[in-house]
Amino acid sequence: MRNAEATKEKILEAAMAEFSAYGIAGARVDRIAKMAKCNKNMIYIYFENKEQLFSTVLEMHLTRVYEEFAFTPEDLPGYAARVFDFMMANPDLMRLMTWFTLEQKTEQLDQRKEAHNRKIAELAKAQEAGHVGTDFSPAFLLTSIMVLATAWMPTNPFGPSIDPASSGKTDELREAIMRAVGRLAGEPASKENR
Repeated sequence: MRNAEATKEKILEAAMAEFSAYGIAGARVDRIAKMAKCNKNMIYIYFENKEQLFSTVLEMHLTRVYEEFAFTPEDLPGYAARVFDFMMANPDLMRLMTWFTLEQKTEQLDQRKEAHNRKIAELAKAQEAGHVGTDFSPAFLLTSIMVLATAWMPTNPFGPSIDPASSGKTDELREAIMRAVGRLAGEPASKENR
């Protein structure tokens, strides 16, 4: 049983590298098997098909994101900074999400949709309690935070591709993102300049 789990782990690691580089359509099960040092048939035994393997890899990494840091509607700039830092440290995950968006229909992963809806509900409560401004709907605010926090990822067509010099200024970018999110959330200027 331990060998089976170790083999699965190797397959998932190899699949992350392959899918983030080539997407679902471009990924090759042969290359994943070679990187994982296993028989190609083992991939089909454990994961049925390439699409299921891709979904498993993406869900596994998104679960890690949900578990590693909590959503904090009372500190949206801090949350945006944590998302920024995490994505800068894990560019493969952003590429994986980009491939998912490009290659899938409009379907969403259940866990991702649940997490999104939970954050919107928390934002609505924070707005009702007066902790977050009401200039924007919770859904718009959450989307804007995520867009700002991930705008300088290599897969974004507007961040580093237009301004390559920005990629070496992570501290400045993080601070600017926090200020922008603070303003979107309706924080007073004094709180933004922590």
